Amino acid sequence: MTSDVKTPGAPPEDERVKEISRFRKAMIGPELGAIAGTILVFMFFFAVARDTGMFSPEGVMTWTTVSAQFIIIAVGACLLMIAGEFDLSVGSMIGFAGIVIAITSVSWGWPVWLSIITAFILAMSIGALNGYLVIKTGLPSFIVTLAFLYILRGLTIFGAIFTTRKTIIGGVREAAEGDWLAPLFGGTIFTGLFQWLADIGLLDTFSRGSRVGQPIVEGIPMLIVWALALIVFGHILLTRTKFGNWIYASGGDAQAARYVGVPVNRVKILMFMFTAFCATVFATSQVMEFGSAAADRGLLKEFEAIISVVIGGALLTGGYGSVIGAALGALIFGVVQQGLFFAGVESSLFRVFLGIILLLAVILNTYIRRMITGER
Repeated sequence: MTSDVKTPGAPPEDERVKEISRFRKAMIGPELGAIAGTILVFMFFFAVARDTGMFSPEGVMTWTTVSAQFIIIAVGACLLMIAGEFDLSVGSMIGFAGIVIAITSVSWGWPVWLSIITAFILAMSIGALNGYLVIKTGLPSFIVTLAFLYILRGLTIFGAIFTTRKTIIGGVREAAEGDWLAPLFGGTIFTGLFQWLADIGLLDTFSRGSRVGQPIVEGIPMLIVWALALIVFGHILLTRTKFGNWIYASGGDAQAARYVGVPVNRVKILMFMFTAFCATVFATSQVMEFGSAAADRGLLKEFEAIISVVIGGALLTGGYGSVIGAALGALIFGVVQQGLFFAGVESSLFRVFLGIILLLAVILNTYIRRMITGER
């Protein structure tokens, strides 16, 4: 039995305030717009493209894999943007990491596992350097990372041409045979389950050639596994740990955060390093998938990551956002890109759709920011 006795001197409780606060909290959730957008996008393409194979097992795997690529880089960009910074060097980092793996493994004969670890170390070191320069110089991260966008792209092209006289380096798949680390980025899981589903007629199989009887969808690519793992890690880090509170505080009001003991500089540098880590995961997965590296890979990926995060509800001013929202934004990105292809729409219109979605997301995010801050 609960007691109705109130603490002497306590102000009377206003139920209207409680109801408004709960409603307001629900309405300003960073995932709200992304959830609504995801539902609308799926409803639209289910109506216009359901007979094209988009929602068949093969079609689902296609747009899920594309979305997973966006998710991997969006998670890193999301945490960094919440911390109040941007990284425009992500796309160049993808090309750089891939070329490092290809040169060291194919041209120099290193074990692929060592090449992968080297790529991660170099990329994350550059990420740390980005963060250090932003903090020590006081320059906007937009400027610092824009400079590294060009520096890394130039070094990548120069390194590939100087070493191999080519900008596309193949032979990685052959070099990776028997390697213990490469399958974590380029393999598939649950292949036995998918073969069983094909055997009982739930999945289509190849009807001719050397792969007769094998399922067209062989399993779940590690790219998707990495995307899911990063979503879980980022969400738990942001919502269940003290470090997550530090990320929000660093992006919301860095000076106030310093006054209460938040190591803002360390938080920002670590977020730059995590963004580089995600870019290298993306690069390694691509290299293992295609069996080659290209110096121009990752072009414009930095903007795709930022767009996914903005669509997912993050504020450009920092201090607000969620990993789930960023993942949904990336899913919208991937579904729209592949959905237009399945629907037979001119591919150039993808950018029109993307621009409209981005504009609507920014308008919604601005409205949310005004609700939070009380601005008019």
